[in-house]
Amino acid sequence: MAVLVTGASGFLGSHVLERLAASGTLALGLGRDGARCAALEAGGHRIIRHDLAQPLDGALDPRLGRVERIIHCAALSSPFGRLADFVVANVVATRNLVDFAKRQGVSRFVHISSPSVSFAFRDQLDLSEDAALPEPVNHYARTKCMSEKIVLGQPGIHPLVLRPRGIYGAGDRALLPRLIKAAKSRPLPLFRDGRAAIDLTHVDDAVDAVVAALAAPGEAERQVFNISGGEVLPVRRIADEACIRAGLHARWRPMPLMPAMLAAGLMEAVALRLPGRPEPPVTRYGLGLFAYAQSLDLSRAKRVLGWTPKISFEQGLDRTFAGGVRS
Repeated sequence: MAVLVTGASGFLGSHVLERLAASGTLALGLGRDGARCAALEAGGHRIIRHDLAQPLDGALDPRLGRVERIIHCAALSSPFGRLADFVVANVVATRNLVDFAKRQGVSRFVHISSPSVSFAFRDQLDLSEDAALPEPVNHYARTKCMSEKIVLGQPGIHPLVLRPRGIYGAGDRALLPRLIKAAKSRPLPLFRDGRAAIDLTHVDDAVDAVVAALAAPGEAERQVFNISGGEVLPVRRIADEACIRAGLHARWRPMPLMPAMLAAGLMEAVALRLPGRPEPPVTRYGLGLFAYAQSLDLSRAKRVLGWTPKISFEQGLDRTFAGGVRS
């Protein structure tokens, strides 16, 4: 029987696919990006090209009839964009995959969500999965919250949800590349005397958590699990060390937070009215990451999944830059 990995042409999904293949597990990757899917196929992986905005049916590919477990990594992940685009990518796609899982009678459905569903513009340390969710900070958080409810509301597919924070590693095209690109072009904002801190997750630790979720006992079903590297690091240290590895010197500019937030809100409003709705250079969510201290309580994942992070930030940076970072 096979494991279906959605978002296989993306960052986390491709790493999950590699790990499963290396362990001898029969894995099918589902992806949309033609070039990346072709590269995976050239590497010997079994790939099905399909957009989950459309229903998934076994008639699409006979190999889908062998699917017994599903890892849903596919998502539109961005701090900015049209609500309609996020709904299609994160809500409609999840409904379509859940419908397929119900027809298929899968024995485990691992849904990759995000701690952004619990993000708020304030310090939040040691945040548990049971904490009340605030008003969503952006469309990504809103639609990931909706997708969690869709998955957890279907006990027949034996679901569980992982919320990995800030995944980085070799092949990362988002977190560290965005940070390095910003540092190249302008001074980084230093808010609240540099009190911002966060716990990131190396992709290998995230993949370990996915593998643990696949094999987790029945007790894990219909539960949400925080995932991170377990180190609460000053955001300034993260940026400084990443930039040093990239051959840069990060510049910092002390700034008052509220005027910056107002300016970012104005830029977002303007961008939504421009042709193509381009992402503005600064978003309120992005500023929030540079302003507040955040960390996740990992005790549930350790207790129920038997998972614990293994890779320190220093080790993670070594692995990341050895594999190459685009900025």
